[in-house]
Amino acid sequence: MTNADPHAPRTVVPIEPALLIADAFDQAQVTEIRHSVTSCAHASGLTGQRLDDFVLATNELITNAVRHGGGRGWLRLWHESDLLVCEVADHGHGISPQRLGDRSRPTPDTAGGWGLWLARELTDAMEVVTSTAGTTVRITTGLTTQNPTPH
Repeated sequence: MTNADPHAPRTVVPIEPALLIADAFDQAQVTEIRHSVTSCAHASGLTGQRLDDFVLATNELITNAVRHGGGRGWLRLWHESDLLVCEVADHGHGISPQRLGDRSRPTPDTAGGWGLWLARELTDAMEVVTSTAGTTVRITTGLTTQNPTPH
């Protein structure tokens, strides 16, 4: 017998100390999850604009999961070599191939449709796996070590 949630995303996440966050969320936890991502990303070495960009990209994915993915989702954040990786999964109806293939910037008067475009633009890489059973989006950004300049 198993206690596994049959709706849990079926992704491979490294089981190692580098796993920083693994949490389910719904609309009520969006702000809390965003703050947790900010704290962990900062502690991992992201600062300034790269930190802001990564958090905004993650927030867009979380928001998409709530709006389009059944009202809840799962977030995992971890280190992988010199990368920070965030994965957001949901159980929505999936994203059409046409939508995924459209990499053009939404027009300024577009009310929606900015989430995936922003996540792609604000991170170093983005992968999407989607089907009628749900969507998993993984974004990565490089962790750059900033050494002080010797005087």
